[in-house]
Amino acid sequence: MARLKLVYNCSECGASFPKWTGRCSACGAWNSLVEDVEDPSADISSLAAGVALLPASSPQRIGEIDAAHGAPRSTGVDEFDRVLGGGLVPGSVTLVGGEPGVGKSTLLLQTLAAWPGRTLYVSAEESAQQVRLRAERLDAVRPELWLLAETVLPHVIAAMDELSPELVIIDSIQTLVDPELGSSPGSVVQVRGCAHKLVMEAKRRNVPVILVGHVTKEGGLAGPRVLEHVVDTVLQFEGERHHALRLLRASKHRFGPTTELGLFEMVEAGLRGVPDPSALFLADRQTGVAGSVVVPTLEGQRPLMVELQVLTNKVKPDVPARRSAQGLDPGRLAMLLAVLGQRVKAPVAQHEVYASVVGGVKLSEPGTDLGLCLAVLSALSGQPLPPTVVAFGEVGLGGEVRQVGHASRRLAEASRLGFTKALVPATTQAVDGPMKVERISTLREALQVLGMSVPQN
Repeated sequence: MARLKLVYNCSECGASFPKWTGRCSACGAWNSLVEDVEDPSADISSLAAGVALLPASSPQRIGEIDAAHGAPRSTGVDEFDRVLGGGLVPGSVTLVGGEPGVGKSTLLLQTLAAWPGRTLYVSAEESAQQVRLRAERLDAVRPELWLLAETVLPHVIAAMDELSPELVIIDSIQTLVDPELGSSPGSVVQVRGCAHKLVMEAKRRNVPVILVGHVTKEGGLAGPRVLEHVVDTVLQFEGERHHALRLLRASKHRFGPTTELGLFEMVEAGLRGVPDPSALFLADRQTGVAGSVVVPTLEGQRPLMVELQVLTNKVKPDVPARRSAQGLDPGRLAMLLAVLGQRVKAPVAQHEVYASVVGGVKLSEPGTDLGLCLAVLSALSGQPLPPTVVAFGEVGLGGEVRQVGHASRRLAEASRLGFTKALVPATTQAVDGPMKVERISTLREALQVLGMSVPQN
């Protein structure tokens, strides 16, 4: 028996090296080499030889190509379809990542239960009995849902040959192993090789395949970067264990936009789509509290009403003021605090600032800047903002309020939920509606409109 060989593979590009170095000489990534073992007797070129080649294609005029052949097929889960742009495209490969316990397996098992044709669920981590118990809890037991508890890739492909499923889910790609590749499960070689073979099988059979991927402690997908390159769609399933809300986003999608957001609520019977997320976010809102403001934000084409809360605490002159951001970019918060200190002369340097987005949602768009600044000023002065006021706009380093897109959608959503007044950038185009729109150019103008004074030391 051949002796195993110790190698170091780059997690970014997959290049192999005989010894560890701080930087990959192939792609330039730092600290990306991961220890692995390979069998010298195994022929890595068997990866290409072992894959069934697709038949050669002939050139066609672009106008003669039938676009309906690649039309998406609904998964039966509305929020899943929203993110995918209508559903799964035949022959596509989708990678779903998320932290352990967030609900990836639950979502995909419910998708299999809603799919009208024959499906195959490959469980490479849990036993068949564990998956069956979950399926009973989710009411997902049906005759055309086939289960295979297997970790060996050739056996998975043999099951696909036997069943001819219309949808295949692999849970997860990091636990699959191909004996032809001389490496351990979860290694760069195995993940890359198994992913390539599954992509080829999906294209050859014209069947959609969904791969579940592990994530690192930083939240990125584990494994080689090539894994994200070979698949058609990369989805991130997010959520906090202590919140029922789950968010599904697309970071890559070859068949549609990556701006849509799917929202789910974790209940006893599994994941349930949230048709009115704004009402969910504001259900427990308390009015008349300083430091609280409602901001109309936009995720893809969907307007969301979220509450921002800020708490400040004065510290001694020799104690550094702490800044904490939950659901917000900490760098953006630090920048806005600097703007408030310089342009509005607010005493932010002498106060700790804790900012949070209620409900577990994460915001990244600059349209929340104005609302966050007003919440900070409200917390510093102890003056609550009017409960029926919303605010949105980007704040520049000069303290000016800049225009953001889709103002009409934001205002329509705010009006639907009963808000009567909105603070918007002065350059915002005219919009129709019952709301009273106050146009402002600077943060100081916003304070004047609200009748608030600049906080003092």
